[in-house]
Amino acid sequence: MEREAAVSCLRRLHEAQGAFYAGGSDARLRQLLTEDVVWRVPGKNSIAGVYPGVDAVMVYFARRRELANRTFKLHPGEVLVGAGELVAVLTDGTALIEGVEHRWSTVGLYRFRGQLVAGCRLVPLDPDEFDRIWSVTS
Repeated sequence: MEREAAVSCLRRLHEAQGAFYAGGSDARLRQLLTEDVVWRVPGKNSIAGVYPGVDAVMVYFARRRELANRTFKLHPGEVLVGAGELVAVLTDGTALIEGVEHRWSTVGLYRFRGQLVAGCRLVPLDPDEFDRIWSVTS
């Protein structure tokens, strides 16, 4: 994937996620994912797991929105484009969870099929802190 196309796809994804996390509809976000998308979130926390299929991924997104009480925001950074359909982006996240403001950094390893996201594997830069942040009981 060309860098410009990757940046454009990620911008659309992050904008749609931002609108959804703030309480908006899921329609725009769903349109950016393949039906067989797989999202992988590591760790031992409330959002960890493998989410196969667009419906499961949307449930995962809704869970993050719920746990962060619609305060979850993405702060995308550098984009690396690999061979074929692989793209990596360094993204910080912020959220107010259980009354505490948190900030963390992840690398999102994306697989694209055309202009759609077919997969994502999150890699927290500090896995222990990521687990502490997302180990909520709500």
